[in-house]
Amino acid sequence: MLGDHGSLPTDRALLSQPPKTGLSCKMVLQAVGKVLRKSKAKPNGKKPAAEEKKVYLEPEHAQSRITDCEFKELVVLPREIDLNEWLASNTTTFFHHVNLQYSTISEFCTGEACQTMAVCNTQYYWYDERGKKVKCTAPQYVDFVMSSVQKLVTDEDVFPTKYGREFPSSFESLVKKICRYLFHVLAHIYSSHFRETLALELHGHLNTLYVHFILFAREFSLLDPKETAVMDDLTEALCAGAARG
Repeated sequence: MLGDHGSLPTDRALLSQPPKTGLSCKMVLQAVGKVLRKSKAKPNGKKPAAEEKKVYLEPEHAQSRITDCEFKELVVLPREIDLNEWLASNTTTFFHHVNLQYSTISEFCTGEACQTMAVCNTQYYWYDERGKKVKCTAPQYVDFVMSSVQKLVTDEDVFPTKYGREFPSSFESLVKKICRYLFHVLAHIYSSHFRETLALELHGHLNTLYVHFILFAREFSLLDPKETAVMDDLTEALCAGAARG
């Protein structure tokens, strides 16, 4: 049993370069404003046709990475590591990085701008502890996701870090649940906030995180193909680019 999930090898490869710093508030707002002025909403509130072009699929953006590491080799279970330890380490790391990535555009993801948690033509609902379906705005949904995942990854009964503690029998199903939620957040960033991410020059970080996350999920069958179908075009473009190296 390893005592610190965050110390395993995946940490040093994922997002090996920190987001660019040194940008003044004025520079950021000018950059974002310049991009957003090109795609103002129509009077009826619907997204303009230009948004349907899916900027994140344009080759020059899809090819952007912050590292040239071999992702397929990176996600494989090392022989000396227990499977549950590997899942715990990577899941915790992905949670922190998705949370960080979302925080960069959170000021643009408001209840007014994102009235539903939507990805392309798919809408997600939150289910409370009683299993009741809750329709909520995107920022509310993300807040539910981050709060619930934070609670799980810091629970010693679920993600044990002390010697002698065992993982619960339901651990794999909980990891799959977490990955599903994290995928929803990443997909929402691409479908609704890629222009802001591009304006902030953080699309390379987002692409790197997405490729690493998807390949890890595929390696251990953590995401239902029906779940990821909403972003198949993006997944194909990014993973194909990673395979070409």
